[in-house]
Amino acid sequence: MTTRILAAGDHFVENRLLVDALRREVPGDVDIRELTLPWPTVPFGRVGEVDEASDVEAELIEALKGVEICVTQMAPLTRRVLDACPDLKLFCVSRGGPVNANLEAATKAGVAVTFAPGRNAVATAEHTLAMLLAATRRIPQTHADLAGGVWRGDYYMYDKVGPELEGSTVGLVGYGAIGRRVARMLEGFGAEVLVFDPYVDIPGQVGLDELLARSRFLSLHARATPETTRMIGAAQIALMPAGSVLVNCARGSLLDYDALCAALDSGHLFGAALDVFPEEPIPAGSRLLTTPNLVMTPHLAGASKETAVKAAGIVAADVARYVRGEPLAHCANPALATP
Repeated sequence: MTTRILAAGDHFVENRLLVDALRREVPGDVDIRELTLPWPTVPFGRVGEVDEASDVEAELIEALKGVEICVTQMAPLTRRVLDACPDLKLFCVSRGGPVNANLEAATKAGVAVTFAPGRNAVATAEHTLAMLLAATRRIPQTHADLAGGVWRGDYYMYDKVGPELEGSTVGLVGYGAIGRRVARMLEGFGAEVLVFDPYVDIPGQVGLDELLARSRFLSLHARATPETTRMIGAAQIALMPAGSVLVNCARGSLLDYDALCAALDSGHLFGAALDVFPEEPIPAGSRLLTTPNLVMTPHLAGASKETAVKAAGIVAADVARYVRGEPLAHCANPALATP
């Protein structure tokens, strides 16, 4: 019996990676169709009732005719798609969370949704450390000055230099796959690491207020939930020691960006580094574009070749489990984890 699969890749998790992983992992006869989505050259956004998806509902519906399994990163699994694609039984999202899938509607339709936890943990941890160092050592600003023909000796003045990681306290809000890797890297620098994460049980964990009051550096790694929305605002930033550095390579919803900008404008924070934002792309006129001592990258902390290859392999492995009739390893709607 032939298993019909749609590889709906993009320009990061490319179809060739998905197809290679599927042919390597999935037993039996497979018929793989391909649809290439425009991300990241065309930004993702809200599509129907789901977030962070490519706006390709019509193209996806056409490509899914007679298809049982879809592997993708950015395709939108909406009610419209589910209603139009009755043959679909498995939707594999090659991301750390299936935000582009309507889980409630998928469950009602009998469509299992899987995801790829930990796919970008190494890349994001490395990027986090790079951003922390870039903000602390003024790397983007000094490079821009030199590229513009300006030698700024005043950056060496005591009041303008930042702290060292060795001997400093770094607070991590969130201690999942990424937070744990960041902690190991920081310990290699000789930093003291504090952790706050109410969802994990680890010895030595401290409360959020204590972590903020003791941390010269703060890095956010929590998941986006209603409880974590704007968990770091003006009151929390005020608890941090003067001259601290804040990094967010997790989710834009975790942070009050107006409060962050105010703390940078006032000098309470020495610097900050951001890879995620409340609105992406950043709109023209945003305060973020004029706030001093702020390093920004366009939501690419997880961007590495290894991330894309790992993502393809993780979803292909769950497709193989499905075909063999085994429980799915990373099912977001557990009631459907067993085919």
